[in-house]
This record gives sequence, structure tokens and C-alpha cells, in this order.
Amino acid sequence: MTTHRRVRAAALAALLVVGAAATTATSAAAAPPHRSNDDSDVRFATFNASLNRGTEGALVADLSAPGNAQADAVAEIIQRANPDVLLINEFDYDAGGEALRLFQENYLSTPHADAEPVEYAYRYSAPVNTGVPSGFDLNNDGAVSGGDDAWGFGLFPGQYGMAVYSKYPIDQDAIRTFQNLLWADMPGALLPDDPTTPQPADFYSAEELARFPLSSKSHWDVPIEVSKNKTVHFLVSHPTPPTFDGAEDRNGRRNHDEIRLWADYIAGGKAGSYIVDDQGNGGGLGRNELFVIAGDQNADPNDGDSTGGAIQQLLESPRVNTASVPTSSGAVEAAELQAGVNDEHAGDPAQDTADFSEPPGNIRVDYVLPSRQIRIIESGVFWPASDDPLSRLTGVYPFPSSDHRLVWVDVDAPGGGKKR
Repeated sequence: MTTHRRVRAAALAALLVVGAAATTATSAAAAPPHRSNDDSDVRFATFNASLNRGTEGALVADLSAPGNAQADAVAEIIQRANPDVLLINEFDYDAGGEALRLFQENYLSTPHADAEPVEYAYRYSAPVNTGVPSGFDLNNDGAVSGGDDAWGFGLFPGQYGMAVYSKYPIDQDAIRTFQNLLWADMPGALLPDDPTTPQPADFYSAEELARFPLSSKSHWDVPIEVSKNKTVHFLVSHPTPPTFDGAEDRNGRRNHDEIRLWADYIAGGKAGSYIVDDQGNGGGLGRNELFVIAGDQNADPNDGDSTGGAIQQLLESPRVNTASVPTSSGAVEAAELQAGVNDEHAGDPAQDTADFSEPPGNIRVDYVLPSRQIRIIESGVFWPASDDPLSRLTGVYPFPSSDHRLVWVDVDAPGGGKKR
């Protein structure tokens, strides 16, 4: 923990104590508006819940019985937000789907405080590239070992994986995954360059690029059947952070192109013609298909370390509805109290979704972006201010749940099907 992080944590902790003493009732202002299961709108959400562990099997062990404090806090946030369709980033993958099942049975199905259980009849997870050994010296440090030499940074296969929970049926047969799409197959890819040589885009060897996947985790198109005749494609991913590299900007460039994959996918036609899924099917999404893009994109439109224009590829797409930007009062308060680099940010602090130490400070990195045809009713970020008792769920460093906040968007779904 840096000195700055300790100081700001102490200041915020003091405010939390004052806020808790002032009121003990649950505040409706912190949580999204209460919804019953027969509401006609559909709430989509994304949450980098930091349910990752340092060793393989540790998450399954932690979730095998109720009572893990972090999982309790994460589950209560989800219960209070009560999304119909949810992406969880940083949820370690196991081939048997045990963590996926145990989190539902021991945490989401168990009430926390006065938060009611939330039941998801449909779940999906799949392998990711994090922690999968490449066999190459990808960081050019002279050794082939460690997370930096995996196809996506991770200490074991499946670390920092993803999980989808849904109250609506998932069309399992129509799911498309893009774990194995090669980075070099993207036309005009921003392949990293070794600045010490005259050759362009040569940080990785030809042998490495012949096997190097674009996605640091994976990209999934998960079709959600929100009604008998309406399907929404839930496009989920978690691009690599644009940091932890050098002048070659290998992570920043990969982050940019991981975001670009969805921009090309929803554009369809010629833009998406190079895209081939893991099942061998080519092309992007049809022009009239409905979608919601969700995930921790690790890119802010104004601040932070991402390669220029990275997230704008989605925010400025004519196919994306950006009419409502999720905000919170807690983010504004945190930026004011922590100051430092936050005072220099160009973006609106109300739109921040992650509480990071500096650099980069608090920024907007988590997104729920519906297609243009979908009307947004309401949106928000679960980040209570310190005088709200629910701030105990987000807290200050070391965080009780995650350094990211759950982001939700309610969309209109006329004729929406019955939730299971």
C-alpha cells in the first residue's frame, strides 16, 4: 500500500464511521430502484468482482461453504442491484463449473442483511487465455516462465476468468467464443513494435504471432432469449490492462484491439469479415441483431493509460446507444477526498467505475452498452457515498468486495418473457 493510499483510506474510513453512526437504515439511494421479477424491463449489469485467487482451486474452496467475507459482500451487492443478466469479470474458471454453481448456491441464494436472494436459472462460463503457458518468452526478459509469458497474464489457466448469470434462457447452441482468434489476423492490428530496431511491428516474432490470440481472456457472444421472439446478444469480454509493459506498449495496443474486436463485430459486413469464432464460423453480427456490450474494458474515454481512442471505438459507434451514462454520488465523493491525480482528470468523476491508486486514479473502465435500437430507461453505478450504510459493501482500501463497482442499465423490453 502506498503512503497516499494509506492516507486516503484513513480519511474515508473516518467518514464511514460518521455515516454509520448517523443512520443505520438501508438507503434506497445507494441501490438501484427496487424491481420485482415480473418487471417488463431488463436489467443488464457488469461487475469486476475480484473473485480471483492466487492458486488454482482456491476459489472453489472459498465458495464451498457460506461465510467467505468477500464473497458475501459481492453477493449482497448483486442482490441489491438484482440484475436479470450479469457478467462477472475476474471469476476464476474451473472446467467443472463448480465455482459458478457454488457462488449461486452458497452466496446468491442466501439472504444478506435485508437483501433478498437472487436466483439465476441459467449460467455460462468457458475457458480463457489467462494463465495458459505460451511456451515463448513473450516479455523478452530472457526466460520462459511466469504469468507474463502466458497468452493472457495469469498464474494458472483460468485465473481472472468470466462468468455469465441470467434469469432468462441462454441459447447455448448459438454461443460464439473467440478465445483463439489470432491478433495478427485483424487487418491493421496495432501489433507492438521494438523501438530499437528499424523493422515495424516486430516486438513479437513471426513464430509467436502465428499463435498469439487477440483476446487476453476471451470474447463471448452469449444470446439471451428475453422473450419468445426476441434475443439480445450479450457481448462480454475483459481486455488486458494497458499497463505493465514498456515503450513497445504491448498491453496498451492489445487492449485497444480487444476493444476494436467488438466494434468490428457489431459493424458487421466487411469490417467483421476477418472474424472467425472458435467453432470455425466467420463474420460479425447481423445488422438488425440486438446486443448489449458488457465488461471491464480497462479504458477511460478521457483519462488513464489506454492507447488513444481505445474506448471511443465503442462509444462513438453508430450502432451503440450512449444516451445514458451510468453515474454515482460515491464516485464524486471519492475523487474529492482522494484528490491527487483525480484533480487533474478531464472526465466527469461521477462516471468513474473503479477506485484505483494513482496513477491512474479513479476512472471509468466498466461499461454496459446497448445497441442503438434498445431504449435505455435508467442506469447507474453501485457506489454509495460514505454517509450511506451500504458503503460498507464498497468501502475503502483494502476493499471488502472489489476495487471496481457494479454498473447496471435498465432497458426496455416490450413483450419481455417470463423470468425463470
